Amino acid sequence: MIISFLGTGTSQGIPVIGCDCEVCSSLDFRDKRFRSSIHIQTEDQSIVVDTGPDFRTQALRQRIKKLDAVLITHAHKDHTAGLDDIRAYNYFQKRDMPVYGRMATLEQLKKEFSYAFTEFKYPGVPELTLIEIENKPFSIGKTEIMPIEVMHYKMPVFGFRIKDFTYITDANYISDPELEKVKGTKVLILNALQKQEHISHFNLEQALQVVAKIRPQKAYFTHIAHKMGLHKSVESELPANVHLAYDGLDIDMSLF
Repeated sequence: MIISFLGTGTSQGIPVIGCDCEVCSSLDFRDKRFRSSIHIQTEDQSIVVDTGPDFRTQALRQRIKKLDAVLITHAHKDHTAGLDDIRAYNYFQKRDMPVYGRMATLEQLKKEFSYAFTEFKYPGVPELTLIEIENKPFSIGKTEIMPIEVMHYKMPVFGFRIKDFTYITDANYISDPELEKVKGTKVLILNALQKQEHISHFNLEQALQVVAKIRPQKAYFTHIAHKMGLHKSVESELPANVHLAYDGLDIDMSLF
């Protein structure tokens, strides 16, 4: 299984429009961040988690020519706004795209992309099959997935565990029962917005505390804001098994 970071930025991405801070002005490619998303390539499945506003560019850059399913963590626009670009896969694969999410998320998608769900559709609209998931295991083909319910301030968000890998974004609280589901994970991807505290995201210190509880072999932080600081500087401050992720980074799970 190969995990590819399509985007590692927060809702505004980096650089932020109109900002000339040292991070937004950085020439280091690791400081250029699209909105958060990952691609999961298993032996027989190609899955994307979240289709934010940058999805088209991300899919082209990563050369994702085949896509079997989309997992949506929650309904915020920085995780859903690019869903229309699924149309290309509809055309080449000659089938609807399965989109998995909790019921509240799917209902929001019906509103945001209402033209895709009308009785009489305009030719070329995205063809989507919405599939409700609850807080229990489900499968996409041969890939078994365990949802991890976390809280994004007052909004429930799904993280996902596949075998020894767990992805959690947009969280500022994980209950003990849900944390138990994550234990034993070899590679953990977790949101860490910035160094200052935030109302709806883990900051760096809080994310490190979660890593200390889970004790994975490797942890990668994502959903990063420009306020976090330069990638090079923050990376040098982290424990040996913890890293800031960056756009384009691949993780080969066969190495763990």
